[in-house]
Amino acid sequence: MFISFEGLDFSGKSTQAKLLVEQLRQQRHTVHFIREPGGTVISEKIRDILLDKNHLEMSDAAEILLFSASRSQLVQQVIAPALQRGDVVVCDRYCDSTTAYQGYGRGLGLEDVQTINRFATGGTMPDLTILVDIPIEEIERRKTKAGLTFDRMESAGRAFYERVRQGYHQLAADDPGRWFRVDGMLSIETIQKEIRKAVEKKSAALAR
Repeated sequence: MFISFEGLDFSGKSTQAKLLVEQLRQQRHTVHFIREPGGTVISEKIRDILLDKNHLEMSDAAEILLFSASRSQLVQQVIAPALQRGDVVVCDRYCDSTTAYQGYGRGLGLEDVQTINRFATGGTMPDLTILVDIPIEEIERRKTKAGLTFDRMESAGRAFYERVRQGYHQLAADDPGRWFRVDGMLSIETIQKEIRKAVEKKSAALAR
C-alpha cells in the first residue's frame, strides 16, 4: 500500500505521517517512511539545493525539474522496489505537491506539470493521499510560535499559498477515490483517528 501526505507548510502533515508510521509498525507492517524531496543520497543533495535561500535566482522551470529528478530517483531506488515486495510506503509529499506548488502556485502549465510528473514517477501513484488542510493565516501563526525562519520555498508569500491551497482542493475534488481531506485545525489526536479510519477503509477496499 502506498500512502502520501499532502498539505501546506506547517499543516501538521509530517507529524501525522510519523504517527501513522508508528501505528503501522506496531501492527507488524514493514513500512518505508520517506520525505520529499529526499529519501536517497542523490535526492537529499537535490533537496539541499532546492531549500537553500542563497538560490533565490532559481527559475520556476529549474525548480520543477529538480523536484522531479529527486522524485524519479526515489521511485526507482526505493518506492517501486518496496511496493513490489508488498511493503507499505508512506511518503511525506509526492507529485501532487509539484502540481499544487509549481502548477497552481507558480503558474506553470498544468498539462506540462502532469507530463513531467508522469515521466518522473513512471505512473507510480499513491493508493491513498491524505490532505491535512489549514487556512493560510495559520501558516504564519505556527511559524512565529515555533520561532523558525522560512526557507526558500516557504518565503513565497500569502498569494502563492492561496493558489497552492486552491490547487490541493481542486486535485482532491478531481480524484475523490484517492484523496482524503482532514481539517488540520483539529487536535492532533482527532486528526490521527480520522486518518486511521481512512487508512483502514482503503486497506479493506484494496484487499477485496
